[in-house]
Amino acid sequence: MSERITIESADGTRAVIACEGAEPVSWQVGGREYLWSGDPAHWNRHAPWLFPVVGASAEGMVRVAGKSYPMAQHGFARDLPFTVVAREADRATFRLADSEGTKAHYPFPFRLDITARVSPASLAFEIVVANPGDAALPYALGFHPAFPWPFAGGERRASGGHAVAFEHPERPSAPEVGPGGLLLRTERPIPLDGTVLPLDPEIFTEALVFREARSRWMRFTGPEGRAIRMDVADFPHLAVWTKPTAPFLSLECWTGHADWAGFAGELAERDAQRLLAPGTEARHGVTLSLEGLS
Repeated sequence: MSERITIESADGTRAVIACEGAEPVSWQVGGREYLWSGDPAHWNRHAPWLFPVVGASAEGMVRVAGKSYPMAQHGFARDLPFTVVAREADRATFRLADSEGTKAHYPFPFRLDITARVSPASLAFEIVVANPGDAALPYALGFHPAFPWPFAGGERRASGGHAVAFEHPERPSAPEVGPGGLLLRTERPIPLDGTVLPLDPEIFTEALVFREARSRWMRFTGPEGRAIRMDVADFPHLAVWTKPTAPFLSLECWTGHADWAGFAGELAERDAQRLLAPGTEARHGVTLSLEGLS
């Protein structure tokens, strides 16, 4: 097990971050856990960070200057050790930088800093992607936290009163997902009623992807009035995902997404991949907050 860092706010809101992947593995408010347990019977992760790609790459490879490099789904950051470069009682900063190991998959110099901070009923992240090199850095970034469904445990039911609410109405359809996790140009309908998606395990044969979403926040709401809200800054794509038999729900935010089926271009040409100029930084933000405590 990798080293874990605990941060805590004055009100007792507490988070535990694993140095492996800079992954949050616990977020407790009022002594109650709101992150998924990581039960390997269903999904052995809690809230991974996705970098330098989001989703699957065609043939499991990315191409740079005509050469192919192996790339796992969602990249490699979630499986690598980060270094703690700053720490206070309520916050910590974790860093991943390029190495000989990363260059075998992604031949670029980079720095990825993730600062986690707790405040009352809240867990916030500031993410900085830096390009110390002399060429443009193609990257995508994502966050993939999961939460217990239902919040208090027990069996999921289609009529259980759980839903995802969006800031603005979103398109009631999403790209279908093909073999190998690649996106298809065809879409399937989503039972979205304006801004509200009633939750039914049966709709999750694949992730529901909201490309170029209008909303900058979405809320996972429960029948008892509590809700987990995710606010995002500079993450244009949103997703909602679970496994049909698993007692969790994942709210995701991405800057990029999986390759389209049939894509055969360079990494820098990948749809939604960002290009960061030499010597510059890009900043992104995510805040998880618990509502309905009173």
